[in-house]
Amino acid sequence: MSKTRDRWIVQVILVLAVVAFVGVSLIPILGALNNSPSPAQTNADKNQPPSNQSLKLEDEVRGYELVLQREPDNQTALKGLLQARLQILSQKPRGEVKPADIQAVIEPLEKLVQINPEQSDYGVLLAQAKQQLGDKEGAAQAYRSILAIKPGDLKALQGMVNLQLSEKRPEAAIGLLQETLSTATQANTLQPGSVDIVAVQVLLGSVYGFQKNYSKAASVYDRAIQKDAKDFRPVLAKAMLLKEQGQVDEAKPLFDNASALAPAQYRDEINKAAALPTPTASPTASPESTPNQ
Repeated sequence: MSKTRDRWIVQVILVLAVVAFVGVSLIPILGALNNSPSPAQTNADKNQPPSNQSLKLEDEVRGYELVLQREPDNQTALKGLLQARLQILSQKPRGEVKPADIQAVIEPLEKLVQINPEQSDYGVLLAQAKQQLGDKEGAAQAYRSILAIKPGDLKALQGMVNLQLSEKRPEAAIGLLQETLSTATQANTLQPGSVDIVAVQVLLGSVYGFQKNYSKAASVYDRAIQKDAKDFRPVLAKAMLLKEQGQVDEAKPLFDNASALAPAQYRDEINKAAALPTPTASPTASPESTPNQ
């Protein structure tokens, strides 16, 4: 992944995590593929030898599969099977994860999506898994299915935008976000709060920033700031955009304002972002100066 893409991802995660763009639903697959334990793994499991954990999980999988043979729509069994298979996935080094391992996760996910079409977390996780398998059209269809029901679903929007950018289709990502904004007022009239307009504007600005179309990005952020002067997200996004361009002095008051406006739990991250060396630092800067996660 390029440094430019890394910086964009850091920006989106920091600015939009507050609106659950990177939600808990994304963690199991991503954590498993990075050899991290599933969030639901218990302390007791962690204290067991790996061989004992694997045997226990395989037993759980077989038990859930037996239940599902009798009751295919048993959601408790489907969720348990999904969690057990995710934990099995999490125990494998990244290089040893096989397509069949991810396909095993997709099977209960597809059933859960079918039974619970209104619960977008399942659909987002399904899209992530399909994308990991290289099934980009399947991933896109999963995101489209969510957005057909919930046009303002932030996790699905962010996932679809990431997918389109990975396919070098930034204009498609921009079109999706502009369409979401054009229908947001009507959507919020029908269902108040269904589209977080400021969050979508910040994501749109981030796509323009990814294209290095800084003037359009700044314009979108300014409109978001005008819409809600007390929302720290567009302020922070504009601060990061200015810093990306090496305009540190102009960015500093915006970082300070964003920190003052933000809930306490985000201030440390904002201050860290403000203190990071700029991407345009001199070639003599230390290797640690470029964020890579």
